[in-house]
Amino acid sequence: MDMFNNAIPHVIEDAGWLAPILFIFVHLIRPFLFLPVIVVCIAGGILFGFLHGTLYSIIGLSLMSFFFYKVVDIFPSFRGRITRMKEKILKDRVLTLGQVMILRMMPFVHFHLLSLYLMEMTSSFKEYMRYSIGGVILPSLLYTAFGQAITEMPIYLSVLFFVLLITIFSYLGNRGTVTYKWNNFFPKKSAQ
Repeated sequence: MDMFNNAIPHVIEDAGWLAPILFIFVHLIRPFLFLPVIVVCIAGGILFGFLHGTLYSIIGLSLMSFFFYKVVDIFPSFRGRITRMKEKILKDRVLTLGQVMILRMMPFVHFHLLSLYLMEMTSSFKEYMRYSIGGVILPSLLYTAFGQAITEMPIYLSVLFFVLLITIFSYLGNRGTVTYKWNNFFPKKSAQ
């Protein structure tokens, strides 16, 4: 498996104009390869640079959210498995939208578990996709730009980084379980 994971960057480098498509495809099959999001985003930064690597990661993670939503509709047993995992790990804890977004930046939190939370928080597919795309922008930027540095930083800085994320997570949880609607941040233009 390690040989396969190490071969992925070489295949993408040699793919030419198909490289972005292959990279986005790697994002889609990432869960089956047991690759963390941070590893794929770091590879995107190395292979394509910051701007393109971030863009391709946002597209890949957004497509993963899209396919997750569709797979859960087609296979209710898969939804049941993710729901049982959610109940086992997080019990009856109610998360705010901000907390879900903070958890998306933590590399060890299950991506599909958070997608299930977003599905339960939103009222439609369109709203789910808006929040999903919004929720992958910051992790894509962070991991593509600083992913290599994050993986190589000393343990005390890693702990400090996670303490900061946990503090923000707790603060957002203490503020209540109010979910913020997209239109609060991006008001619609008035018709003239």
